[in-house]
Amino acid sequence: MGSWDVGAWLRRRGWQRTLVVVGLVALLAGAGMVTATVAAASSTDRVLAGVRVGGVDVGGLTRRQAAAAVGEAARRSLERVVVVQAAGRSWRVTPASLGRQAAVDQAVGEALAGPRLSWWAGVWHRVTDRPVRHSVDLAYRGGERGVAALVRTAARAVNARPRDASITLVGGRVERRHARTGRSLDTRGAARALTAAVGGGAVSVRLPVRTLAPRVRDHELGKTIAVDVGRNRLTLYRGLTVERRYPVATAMPGFYTPRGTWKVLYKEVDPTWHNPAPDGWGKGEPLVIPPGPDNPLGTRALALSAPGILIHGSPAAWSIGGYHSHGCIRMLIRDAENLFPRVPAGTTVLIHGGGPASARSSQAAGA
Repeated sequence: MGSWDVGAWLRRRGWQRTLVVVGLVALLAGAGMVTATVAAASSTDRVLAGVRVGGVDVGGLTRRQAAAAVGEAARRSLERVVVVQAAGRSWRVTPASLGRQAAVDQAVGEALAGPRLSWWAGVWHRVTDRPVRHSVDLAYRGGERGVAALVRTAARAVNARPRDASITLVGGRVERRHARTGRSLDTRGAARALTAAVGGGAVSVRLPVRTLAPRVRDHELGKTIAVDVGRNRLTLYRGLTVERRYPVATAMPGFYTPRGTWKVLYKEVDPTWHNPAPDGWGKGEPLVIPPGPDNPLGTRALALSAPGILIHGSPAAWSIGGYHSHGCIRMLIRDAENLFPRVPAGTTVLIHGGGPASARSSQAAGA
């Protein structure tokens, strides 16, 4: 037999050589995969590189380390001071003081789970430490009760009823009050705005406040008559402004000009006088005196809601300024004629002040 030519044999057996090489490569690759799997398994307690929780980079951290880092960021957010303002009042609160909390453990758990990757991609990223692009939101919960409580506090501080313009008797004295605009906190809108500010990272928020208009403004008040019995003076107001003042006469001792708040029921030109007490102080007087120069009511009369009481002119000019009537409010005839067209029926009449010692008369005065 001749000598064996190895090279020729290998050339003739090329497919066998290829098979051997492939086997060797597979063997080496298998060993590497095992090593990679072991390395990947040893790093599953750490967050993949590139993962962020609420903006905090937690890549490569253990659960405890990631929880500490995220918890610190959450603490800073929850202790952020928020200035709450409404109608010139302000309050300083923090999300934490309102009861808001961060779900740190849940977010860290999602970070450890990482993004959805194939088994091979997960092993590759852990072995090579190549970063992924994955972000986990840090959820904040709670605070609704704190928000509601602060809104109630703000409403109590802010809310103010509107006030109508008025002239009234308070403690027996005339009090003039200007109209005033009121305000009311929009509680639903305030809760929404505060919740959004606390959750959105704002450092200040202005709560919505509604303006409440008065029903009667100063210029809408109309006319008011005030009679000061202590000074025997009638004052006519237009709105809150004094329009005219007139001297008057009021009840003599033994009779009474009733104090209180009354109305002008009706007005009379050239009134007829009817004797209100023919068996009393009017005894001996005619039962009826028609219009004319001798009529005790003069030429103009305003009948009040106080029974039997009139504001009227009087031919007894000497009596004006003193206590000489039977309860009515006497004026000079020219003053009564001046006052008459200035006041409509329905005008408020305030009678107040001291006077001479007098008894309350149950009889209609009428003069």
